[in-house]
Amino acid sequence: MSTFHFDGCSALITGASAGIGREFAHQLAGRASSLVLVARRRERLEELRAELTKANPNLNVHIRETDLSDDRAVIELFDSLEREKIAVDLLINNAGLGDLGLFATIELQRVKEMLAVNVTALTLLTRLLLPGMIARKSGAILNVSSSAGFLPLAGFAVYAATKAYVTSFSEAIRAELRGTGVTVTALCPGPVHTEFAETARRSVAGAPKTVPGLSHVSAQEVVRTALAAVEANRALAIPGFVMKLGMTLVRITPMPILRFASRFTAKRS
Repeated sequence: MSTFHFDGCSALITGASAGIGREFAHQLAGRASSLVLVARRRERLEELRAELTKANPNLNVHIRETDLSDDRAVIELFDSLEREKIAVDLLINNAGLGDLGLFATIELQRVKEMLAVNVTALTLLTRLLLPGMIARKSGAILNVSSSAGFLPLAGFAVYAATKAYVTSFSEAIRAELRGTGVTVTALCPGPVHTEFAETARRSVAGAPKTVPGLSHVSAQEVVRTALAAVEANRALAIPGFVMKLGMTLVRITPMPILRFASRFTAKRS
């Protein structure tokens, strides 16, 4: 069984300026030799780099201000790594956009951005970096999906659909990469205490409310669970006992029941 060790690795983290991505950077800083931090907000990336290098003077931190909703920017990001001879052996596709509200009222631009970041950028970046990992016979890909991808989720229709793609894509390429030395893990958290929910919620009628509950977990716990799953070469990681139990039940529940539950949720939205 292939295993991946974080000590001395070179990791690229998308969506690194906040939330789970930022926490990935902090938890890897003491083990990785270099980090490539990717996000749109340069000032936050520079602030994070200063924090990480102050605590870890030997760590090389590269920042890339990149709009992942533009596929040309994704290719330019890869080209910059090639020019600087930065060989990434741990890819964390963390960047993602959400939208909480009824599909009939979603802005078309938001749909395009979600599909571009959640699906296209993740797929392109994986395709660009994967051949190098295969050639070196070592590497790991961690795709941040969501438990929302396991079921039809009224009020989160496009987001949940993109995450269903991420989980399916991860499982498929994991099977293809068997024996190559490269591992693939899909991280499927439930609600997490980050700014994501506030960014996703719309100030329109029909946008359901979310409140913290037993299913919520911290970004720190999510990242610890994810990194442990990569080291153990597990296909799937679901942080939190409540979410793990809930998603296990969801995955064995017949689709007609899930459809009925989804309609009930839609009526409450």
